[in-house]
Amino acid sequence: MIERNPKRSEDSPLRRNLTKLRRNKAAVFGSTLILIYLIVALLAPVLFPGNPSAPNLVRSLERPSLKNPLGTDELGRSILGRIIHGSRVSLLIALGVVLVGLMIGVPLGLVSGYYGGKIDFGIQRVTDTLLAFPGFLLALGLVSVLGVGLKNTIISVGISMVPIYIRLVRGCALSVREQTYVEAARAVGTRDSAILFRHILPNVMVPITIQTSLGMGTAILFAAGLGFLGIGVQPPTPEWGAMLGSGRAYLFHAPHVATFPGIAIFLAVLGFNLAGDGLRDVLDPRFRL
Repeated sequence: MIERNPKRSEDSPLRRNLTKLRRNKAAVFGSTLILIYLIVALLAPVLFPGNPSAPNLVRSLERPSLKNPLGTDELGRSILGRIIHGSRVSLLIALGVVLVGLMIGVPLGLVSGYYGGKIDFGIQRVTDTLLAFPGFLLALGLVSVLGVGLKNTIISVGISMVPIYIRLVRGCALSVREQTYVEAARAVGTRDSAILFRHILPNVMVPITIQTSLGMGTAILFAAGLGFLGIGVQPPTPEWGAMLGSGRAYLFHAPHVATFPGIAIFLAVLGFNLAGDGLRDVLDPRFRL
Protein backbone atom coordinates (compact mmCIF):
# COMPACT_ATOMS: atom_id res chain seq x y z
CA MET A 1 0.00 0.00 0.00
CA ILE A 2 1.42 3.38 -1.03
CA GLU A 3 1.28 6.08 1.61
CA ARG A 4 0.79 9.67 0.60
CA ASN A 5 3.33 12.17 1.73
CA PRO A 6 1.39 14.96 3.53
CA LYS A 7 4.19 17.44 2.90
CA ARG A 8 3.94 16.97 -0.84
CA SER A 9 0.66 18.87 -1.21
CA GLU A 10 1.65 21.40 1.41
CA ASP A 11 4.86 22.21 -0.48
CA SER A 12 3.28 22.41 -3.94
CA PRO A 13 4.39 25.40 -6.06
CA LEU A 14 0.85 26.79 -6.15
CA ARG A 15 0.53 26.71 -2.37
CA ARG A 16 3.96 28.28 -1.91
CA ASN A 17 3.14 31.06 -4.37
CA LEU A 18 -0.19 31.76 -2.69
CA THR A 19 1.55 31.92 0.69
CA LYS A 20 4.10 34.40 -0.66
CA LEU A 21 1.34 36.45 -2.26
CA ARG A 22 -0.59 36.62 1.02
CA ARG A 23 2.52 37.84 2.82
CA ASN A 24 2.85 40.70 0.33
CA LYS A 25 0.61 43.33 1.93
CA ALA A 26 0.71 45.61 -1.10
CA ALA A 27 -0.40 42.78 -3.40
CA VAL A 28 -3.19 41.79 -1.00
CA PHE A 29 -4.38 45.41 -0.87
CA GLY A 30 -4.31 45.68 -4.67
CA SER A 31 -6.13 42.35 -5.12
CA THR A 32 -8.76 43.48 -2.62
CA LEU A 33 -9.35 46.67 -4.59
CA ILE A 34 -9.74 44.68 -7.81
CA LEU A 35 -12.16 42.29 -6.12
CA ILE A 36 -14.25 45.20 -4.83
CA TYR A 37 -14.43 46.74 -8.31
CA LEU A 38 -15.45 43.39 -9.81
CA ILE A 39 -18.22 42.94 -7.25
CA VAL A 40 -19.44 46.50 -7.78
CA ALA A 41 -19.45 46.00 -11.57
CA LEU A 42 -21.37 42.72 -11.34
CA LEU A 43 -23.92 44.10 -8.86
CA ALA A 44 -24.25 47.57 -10.38
CA PRO A 45 -27.99 47.25 -11.19
CA VAL A 46 -28.62 46.08 -7.63
CA LEU A 47 -26.44 48.68 -5.92
CA PHE A 48 -27.89 51.51 -7.99
CA PRO A 49 -31.13 50.59 -9.75
CA GLY A 50 -32.46 52.84 -12.44
CA ASN A 51 -30.83 54.85 -15.18
CA PRO A 52 -27.63 56.59 -13.98
CA SER A 53 -27.72 58.89 -17.02
CA ALA A 54 -31.23 60.27 -16.42
CA PRO A 55 -30.94 64.04 -15.76
CA ASN A 56 -32.63 65.84 -12.88
CA LEU A 57 -31.83 69.52 -13.24
CA VAL A 58 -33.59 70.39 -9.99
CA ARG A 59 -30.76 68.69 -8.10
CA SER A 60 -27.91 70.09 -10.22
CA LEU A 61 -24.50 70.30 -8.50
CA GLU A 62 -25.76 69.24 -5.06
CA ARG A 63 -23.03 68.60 -2.52
CA PRO A 64 -22.66 65.15 -0.89
CA SER A 65 -25.60 64.30 1.37
CA LEU A 66 -27.38 61.29 2.83
CA LYS A 67 -29.54 60.96 -0.28
CA ASN A 68 -26.60 61.41 -2.67
CA PRO A 69 -23.45 60.36 -0.76
CA LEU A 70 -21.12 61.71 -3.48
CA GLY A 71 -23.33 64.58 -4.63
CA THR A 72 -24.70 65.22 -8.12
CA ASP A 73 -23.20 66.53 -11.36
CA GLU A 74 -24.20 69.47 -13.55
CA LEU A 75 -27.26 67.58 -14.82
CA GLY A 76 -28.40 66.45 -11.38
CA ARG A 77 -27.27 62.84 -11.87
CA SER A 78 -25.97 60.87 -8.91
CA ILE A 79 -22.17 60.72 -9.06
CA LEU A 80 -22.15 57.55 -6.95
CA GLY A 81 -24.52 55.82 -9.35
CA ARG A 82 -22.50 56.87 -12.36
CA ILE A 83 -19.24 55.69 -10.76
CA ILE A 84 -20.85 52.33 -9.93
CA HIS A 85 -22.13 51.80 -13.47
CA GLY A 86 -18.93 53.32 -14.88
CA SER A 87 -16.95 50.50 -13.28
CA ARG A 88 -18.54 48.16 -15.83
CA VAL A 89 -17.39 50.35 -18.71
CA SER A 90 -13.84 50.78 -17.39
CA LEU A 91 -13.35 47.08 -16.62
CA LEU A 92 -14.81 46.14 -20.00
CA ILE A 93 -12.34 48.49 -21.70
CA ALA A 94 -9.44 47.06 -19.67
CA LEU A 95 -10.41 43.48 -20.54
CA GLY A 96 -10.93 44.29 -24.23
CA VAL A 97 -7.63 46.15 -24.48
CA VAL A 98 -5.70 43.27 -22.92
CA LEU A 99 -7.39 40.76 -25.25
CA VAL A 100 -6.42 42.85 -28.30
CA GLY A 101 -2.84 43.05 -27.07
CA LEU A 102 -2.70 39.31 -26.36
CA MET A 103 -4.32 38.14 -29.59
CA ILE A 104 -2.03 40.24 -31.77
CA GLY A 105 1.14 40.67 -29.73
CA VAL A 106 1.67 37.15 -28.39
CA PRO A 107 1.53 35.27 -31.75
CA LEU A 108 3.74 37.89 -33.44
CA GLY A 109 6.22 37.75 -30.55
CA LEU A 110 6.36 33.95 -30.68
CA VAL A 111 6.92 33.89 -34.46
CA SER A 112 9.49 36.67 -34.31
CA GLY A 113 11.51 35.06 -31.53
CA TYR A 114 11.31 31.49 -32.82
CA TYR A 115 12.04 31.94 -36.52
CA GLY A 116 14.33 34.97 -36.47
CA GLY A 117 15.82 36.09 -39.78
CA LYS A 118 13.76 38.19 -42.17
CA ILE A 119 10.51 37.46 -40.33
CA ASP A 120 11.99 38.74 -37.09
CA PHE A 121 13.48 41.75 -38.86
CA GLY A 122 10.15 42.75 -40.44
CA ILE A 123 8.11 42.34 -37.25
CA GLN A 124 10.66 44.23 -35.17
CA ARG A 125 10.80 47.17 -37.59
CA VAL A 126 7.03 47.56 -37.34
CA THR A 127 7.32 47.25 -33.57
CA ASP A 128 10.04 49.90 -33.48
CA THR A 129 7.80 52.22 -35.48
CA LEU A 130 4.95 51.79 -33.00
CA LEU A 131 7.27 52.19 -30.02
CA ALA A 132 8.56 55.46 -31.47
CA PHE A 133 5.29 57.00 -30.29
CA PRO A 134 4.41 57.20 -26.58
CA GLY A 135 1.61 54.75 -25.82
CA PHE A 136 -1.04 57.35 -25.05
CA LEU A 137 -0.08 59.47 -28.08
CA LEU A 138 -0.41 56.41 -30.32
CA ALA A 139 -3.84 55.63 -28.87
CA LEU A 140 -4.82 59.28 -29.30
CA GLY A 141 -3.82 59.23 -32.97
CA LEU A 142 -5.60 55.95 -33.66
CA VAL A 143 -8.87 56.99 -32.02
CA SER A 144 -8.73 60.26 -33.97
CA VAL A 145 -8.61 58.21 -37.19
CA LEU A 146 -11.10 55.50 -36.21
CA GLY A 147 -13.56 57.79 -34.44
CA VAL A 148 -14.91 58.05 -30.92
CA GLY A 149 -16.89 55.41 -29.07
CA LEU A 150 -16.39 52.37 -26.83
CA LYS A 151 -15.34 49.92 -29.56
CA ASN A 152 -12.84 52.29 -31.17
CA THR A 153 -11.39 53.18 -27.76
CA ILE A 154 -10.75 49.49 -27.04
CA ILE A 155 -9.15 48.96 -30.47
CA SER A 156 -6.98 52.08 -30.28
CA VAL A 157 -5.68 51.48 -26.75
CA GLY A 158 -5.29 47.76 -27.50
CA ILE A 159 -3.08 48.42 -30.54
CA SER A 160 -0.93 50.74 -28.42
CA MET A 161 -0.31 47.73 -26.12
CA VAL A 162 0.64 45.34 -28.94
CA PRO A 163 4.34 46.31 -29.27
CA ILE A 164 4.84 45.76 -25.53
CA TYR A 165 3.62 42.16 -25.82
CA ILE A 166 5.63 41.57 -28.98
CA ARG A 167 8.90 42.65 -27.36
CA LEU A 168 8.15 40.77 -24.13
CA VAL A 169 7.22 37.47 -25.79
CA ARG A 170 10.02 37.70 -28.36
CA GLY A 171 12.66 38.11 -25.67
CA CYS A 172 11.36 35.07 -23.79
CA ALA A 173 11.03 32.99 -26.97
CA LEU A 174 14.64 33.73 -27.96
CA SER A 175 15.89 32.12 -24.76
CA VAL A 176 13.40 29.25 -24.63
CA ARG A 177 14.03 28.12 -28.23
CA GLU A 178 17.63 27.26 -27.30
CA GLN A 179 16.58 24.86 -24.55
CA THR A 180 17.35 21.16 -24.94
CA TYR A 181 13.72 20.01 -24.98
CA VAL A 182 12.92 22.36 -27.87
CA GLU A 183 15.88 21.07 -29.85
CA ALA A 184 14.77 17.51 -29.10
CA ALA A 185 11.27 18.30 -30.35
CA ARG A 186 12.74 19.63 -33.59
CA ALA A 187 14.94 16.53 -33.93
CA VAL A 188 11.98 14.14 -33.81
CA GLY A 189 10.14 16.12 -36.48
CA THR A 190 7.58 18.00 -34.37
CA ARG A 191 5.79 20.68 -36.33
CA ASP A 192 6.72 24.30 -35.64
CA SER A 193 3.18 25.18 -34.60
CA ALA A 194 3.21 22.41 -32.00
CA ILE A 195 6.60 23.56 -30.68
CA LEU A 196 5.39 27.14 -30.42
CA PHE A 197 2.17 26.41 -28.53
CA ARG A 198 3.14 23.28 -26.58
CA HIS A 199 6.73 23.98 -25.60
CA ILE A 200 7.48 27.71 -25.90
CA LEU A 201 4.18 29.42 -25.03
CA PRO A 202 3.72 27.68 -21.63
CA ASN A 203 7.19 28.86 -20.63
CA VAL A 204 6.43 32.51 -21.37
CA MET A 205 3.09 32.59 -19.55
CA VAL A 206 4.57 34.03 -16.35
CA PRO A 207 5.76 37.33 -17.90
CA ILE A 208 2.56 37.49 -19.96
CA THR A 209 0.44 37.13 -16.80
CA ILE A 210 2.39 39.86 -15.02
CA GLN A 211 2.19 42.22 -18.00
CA THR A 212 -1.55 41.56 -18.34
CA SER A 213 -2.21 42.68 -14.77
CA LEU A 214 -0.11 45.81 -15.22
CA GLY A 215 -1.60 46.41 -18.66
CA MET A 216 -5.17 46.49 -17.34
CA GLY A 217 -4.28 49.39 -15.07
CA THR A 218 -2.63 51.20 -17.98
CA ALA A 219 -5.67 50.54 -20.17
CA ILE A 220 -8.02 52.12 -17.62
CA LEU A 221 -5.71 55.14 -17.39
CA PHE A 222 -5.41 55.56 -21.17
CA ALA A 223 -9.16 55.17 -21.70
CA ALA A 224 -9.84 57.69 -18.94
CA GLY A 225 -7.41 60.10 -20.60
CA LEU A 226 -9.21 59.77 -23.93
CA GLY A 227 -12.55 60.26 -22.20
CA PHE A 228 -11.20 63.32 -20.39
CA LEU A 229 -10.25 64.86 -23.74
CA GLY A 230 -13.69 64.08 -25.13
CA ILE A 231 -12.60 61.58 -27.79
CA GLY A 232 -13.13 58.36 -25.85
CA VAL A 233 -16.40 56.89 -24.62
CA GLN A 234 -19.07 59.49 -25.26
CA PRO A 235 -21.78 60.84 -22.92
CA PRO A 236 -24.24 59.92 -21.58
CA THR A 237 -22.41 56.61 -21.03
CA PRO A 238 -21.02 56.74 -17.48
CA GLU A 239 -17.25 56.58 -17.99
CA TRP A 240 -14.84 57.86 -15.35
CA GLY A 241 -12.61 59.85 -17.69
CA ALA A 242 -15.56 61.61 -19.34
CA MET A 243 -17.00 62.36 -15.88
CA LEU A 244 -13.68 63.84 -14.83
CA GLY A 245 -13.53 65.93 -17.99
CA SER A 246 -17.03 67.34 -17.55
CA GLY A 247 -16.33 68.12 -13.89
CA ARG A 248 -13.23 70.24 -14.49
CA ALA A 249 -15.44 73.25 -15.27
CA TYR A 250 -16.80 73.14 -11.71
CA LEU A 251 -13.59 72.62 -9.75
CA PHE A 252 -13.92 75.80 -7.70
CA HIS A 253 -17.58 75.81 -6.66
CA ALA A 254 -18.39 72.07 -6.97
CA PRO A 255 -15.09 70.15 -6.68
CA HIS A 256 -16.83 66.87 -5.83
CA VAL A 257 -17.97 66.50 -9.46
CA ALA A 258 -14.39 65.83 -10.59
CA THR A 259 -12.85 64.60 -7.34
CA PHE A 260 -14.74 61.32 -6.91
CA PRO A 261 -14.34 60.03 -10.50
CA GLY A 262 -10.63 60.87 -10.18
CA ILE A 263 -10.41 58.84 -6.98
CA ALA A 264 -12.16 55.91 -8.71
CA ILE A 265 -9.58 55.97 -11.53
CA PHE A 266 -6.70 56.28 -9.06
CA LEU A 267 -7.80 53.32 -6.93
CA ALA A 268 -8.48 51.08 -9.94
CA VAL A 269 -5.07 51.73 -11.50
CA LEU A 270 -3.38 51.39 -8.10
CA GLY A 271 -5.08 48.03 -7.51
CA PHE A 272 -3.93 46.52 -10.81
CA ASN A 273 -0.39 47.89 -10.44
CA LEU A 274 0.00 46.55 -6.89
CA ALA A 275 -1.40 43.17 -7.90
CA GLY A 276 0.95 43.06 -10.91
CA ASP A 277 3.95 43.92 -8.77
CA GLY A 278 2.95 41.20 -6.31
CA LEU A 279 2.66 38.61 -9.09
CA ARG A 280 6.08 39.64 -10.39
CA ASP A 281 7.65 39.24 -6.96
CA VAL A 282 6.13 35.77 -6.60
CA LEU A 283 6.43 34.35 -10.12
CA ASP A 284 9.56 35.99 -11.54
CA PRO A 285 12.65 33.92 -10.56
CA ARG A 286 14.78 37.10 -10.41
CA PHE A 287 12.73 38.31 -7.45
CA ARG A 288 12.56 35.03 -5.49
CA LEU A 289 14.98 35.94 -2.74
